[in-house]
Amino acid sequence: MRIAIGVGLIGFGLYWRSRQGRPRKEKKPPKWEASVDNMSLWFALLLAPVLQPWGLMAAGVTSVMQADLASGASVVALILFVLLATSTYLALEIFSIVRKERAHALALSLRAWIQAHTQQAIIWGSIVIGLFLIGSGTAQLIA
Repeated sequence: MRIAIGVGLIGFGLYWRSRQGRPRKEKKPPKWEASVDNMSLWFALLLAPVLQPWGLMAAGVTSVMQADLASGASVVALILFVLLATSTYLALEIFSIVRKERAHALALSLRAWIQAHTQQAIIWGSIVIGLFLIGSGTAQLIA
């Protein structure tokens, strides 16, 4: 399963790389994107599953599902991973409450950086994670 997901991610990255030199049509942002800062909790809860990077989610799920939970070290590593992932969201929420103006300015600069570097991140992220999954899946098959 890991190898198939890895091949899919590499294919996706190469597809984006082939499109990189072509001029892109300027698209208007979707209507919902203009109102992200003011959206209701319920709309955000409905929108979040749609915007997930499902290929990366599948890669994470396969890694978690193959964890050796009989080993104490694996359980501790899994718990630490979950705590770290959760704490980053919690830290961002606290930062946005405590330093609202600074958080807004940081979010705007981050949005500009993301818009300028999205294609490169998609290409290299997909290829690197795909290669890792293929390597680890192959090692698992050999062992």
